[in-house]
Amino acid sequence: MTLVLLWGTSFMFIAISVETVDPLTIVFARVFIGAIFLVAIVYAKGLRLPYTRQAWYAFFVMGFMGNALPFFLITWGQLSVNSGIAGMIMAIMPLMTMLLAHYFIQGETLNRYKIIGFLLGLGGIILLLGPIFEGGGQAVFGGIAIFIAAASYAVNTILVRRLPKFNPIVGAAGVLIVASLIMLPIWLLKAPPITDQISSSSMISVLWLGIGPTAIATLVLFAVIERAGPTFLSTINYMIPVVAFFSGAFILSEPFELSSLFALAIILSGIAFTRFRASHNSRA
Repeated sequence: MTLVLLWGTSFMFIAISVETVDPLTIVFARVFIGAIFLVAIVYAKGLRLPYTRQAWYAFFVMGFMGNALPFFLITWGQLSVNSGIAGMIMAIMPLMTMLLAHYFIQGETLNRYKIIGFLLGLGGIILLLGPIFEGGGQAVFGGIAIFIAAASYAVNTILVRRLPKFNPIVGAAGVLIVASLIMLPIWLLKAPPITDQISSSSMISVLWLGIGPTAIATLVLFAVIERAGPTFLSTINYMIPVVAFFSGAFILSEPFELSSLFALAIILSGIAFTRFRASHNSRA
């Protein structure tokens, strides 16, 4: 539930942030703030960051695929796509994770229920993206960017399970340190100058993105995947698009159409269908 709330509301805070802050600054700030927050916890608990090349290679892969790349794609995409739609596009992530886990994680095999669920979810995403593509313009590229971010998260979920194991606090800190180092030169070279036009609400949102949906969520991510596996983690994400959709609609007053609700229902039914076999077996 912690991840659902942190990740589900992150789209809303990104929408507030991009009102007056550029995407590169938002992404660099959130991973840098998250890194400082977690490194402080690491040393406060008497732990130490690893020194091996293998460890930092793993941190690089996860820092890029699970933080720097998807954070930028989602933030940039939300310049033209509202937070509720962005959150619903991300619902494809658990279905992609399930598909990848079949090939790369032992014991995570596909069955007919998972395949049907995947096809249902994909159909819902296509229905959701239909109006965006019909409208054309920048929103098309924004929707595609968010879709790629979902794929990146799915790959990262598999990588976290296959790469070397770390203490969750140490692993989360290492990943965000590397994500900060990846974003720093890009931010310095490409981000527009920071002006005094940044609103207080955007500043607070960026700060929270660094602490909550980045630092705390990355810490919980490591712990959950280690204990329960990537497919279990991906299936709890079925609530994230719901939280994103309704927080955008009721808190930010974003417009929505009945077709979007219908698409969300199809996506969620697809995710639920992938769990049917597991639930059926547990009752047997």
